[in-house]
Amino acid sequence: MIVIKKSIIILISTIFIFSTQINIKAEEEEIYLKSISDQIQVITKDLKTLEKAVYQKSDIANTTTKISSDSLNEDILTKHLLKLNEIEDQFRELTNKFEEVNFKLDKLSTRVTKIQSDTQLRFSDLEVGNTSIQNNKESILPGTSKPQDFGASPAYQTSSLPKKQSINSIESAKTVISEQPETQKSLLPNKGPNEQYEFAVSFMKIGDYETAEAALKEFIDKNKDHDLAGSAQYWYGETFRIRQLYSDAATAYLDGYQNYPKSKKAPDNLLKLGITMVQLGEKDQGCKMITGLKKEYPKASKSVLQKAQYEQKKFKCKS
Repeated sequence: MIVIKKSIIILISTIFIFSTQINIKAEEEEIYLKSISDQIQVITKDLKTLEKAVYQKSDIANTTTKISSDSLNEDILTKHLLKLNEIEDQFRELTNKFEEVNFKLDKLSTRVTKIQSDTQLRFSDLEVGNTSIQNNKESILPGTSKPQDFGASPAYQTSSLPKKQSINSIESAKTVISEQPETQKSLLPNKGPNEQYEFAVSFMKIGDYETAEAALKEFIDKNKDHDLAGSAQYWYGETFRIRQLYSDAATAYLDGYQNYPKSKKAPDNLLKLGITMVQLGEKDQGCKMITGLKKEYPKASKSVLQKAQYEQKKFKCKS
């Protein structure tokens, strides 16, 4: 009786100390999570401000004539693009940390719940064991320590078993059921290609990249010859790159570059393919694509050409 009480006291003390440590660690994780969330909000605000400034500058350039300060405006635009790229990298890094902290908190919560369940079960076993010892101090447990042959049990006889078992064939049994695979429902609305494209891309804007992947793939399969198919292929690759699935992203960009070489997003596909190849460890191949973009697409937008020039310097590609 005294030994059982001591065991209960030691168990309660151990559980109390462990629960206190878990609570302290959970509070530290929550503080760190809040810090990361605040940083993400600040970066998001800066990103929106820079995007607004870039788009306003683009609108002014479209409505006014060219003047001698074009070179200065291009330098400013390049700086903004570089800053946006840095903020995008920081945002991706903070998002990964945010998800990692969430995962740790989920694991802590699961551990606490399991400890509580185990503790309650142990207390119940100790109480039942204590009562059983007091009421049955001299009782003899049922059963015997001598091993017995299972086949010798009166409830199990082997004398009347058949020597050979018959097996029914499929034709005689006729119980085979064939199941048809479930057809996946369409994600795209029952509208024209333009509306379907806008619908698929809208998932990118809200950050639902898995649904965007499925919707864009469906759009490409249904509208391979449409003018927007090349753009859809580019955004399809982006769904993988954002999630750091670089191998799948490279495959998607390559399909877009090969299947839609005259698309508006063809230069973007080639540039992102080169960047992804470098990230996969194929620096020589990736640099050839980045440096060759201007030669293959000399009429590409200034933002794409400037981005290629920046990536060329970033990865130290030889001209």
